[in-house]
Amino acid sequence: MNEIDTEVRTLWDTYALPPQKRTHSYLVAKVADFLASHIVEKNPSCGFIDREVLHTASLLHDIDKNIPWEKGETHPDAGVRILRSRGLDAVAQVVDTHPLHKILQTPPCLITWEQKLLFLADKMTKYEVISVAQRFLLWEKETLTPQERQVLQKAYPLVDALEQEIFTLAHVTETDVIQYGKEILKGGKHL
Repeated sequence: MNEIDTEVRTLWDTYALPPQKRTHSYLVAKVADFLASHIVEKNPSCGFIDREVLHTASLLHDIDKNIPWEKGETHPDAGVRILRSRGLDAVAQVVDTHPLHKILQTPPCLITWEQKLLFLADKMTKYEVISVAQRFLLWEKETLTPQERQVLQKAYPLVDALEQEIFTLAHVTETDVIQYGKEILKGGKHL
């Protein structure tokens, strides 16, 4: 285990991240790295992707799922606060933009590759890697407020467009990503 993964594990333990969220975060990190590696390989001139920041942000994007939030905080505000308090500002910046509603912001907040890749990898991962369409169907089955349903409806075409942008640059398909996720789970490797 490398130094980053050791620090991540310590934070998971410190903030009592539940086992299912650890699995989810691990898969998000693997999917984000899979996509990043393909983008870099197929598009050397596309710009720099800080894969260390992407990896760390992917593993820690849900760190606040089991801790009390301060007044006015929602997910992932407490996680961003924790990360900044530990000097992980670049990671916090990526984590801050991963919730679904962030894709609706104007001006857009999904600017960097790290932000886009974490956002998409999170939307393709529950406790296994699934399609964006499947993920939205799962959300639709949840008990949601009218406002949350409206966010789902408005966000879906934008998430779909982001998925197509990334898959085109990476020269991969949804099936490739889902298959990769199955291989990760079959291998049984985790942090």
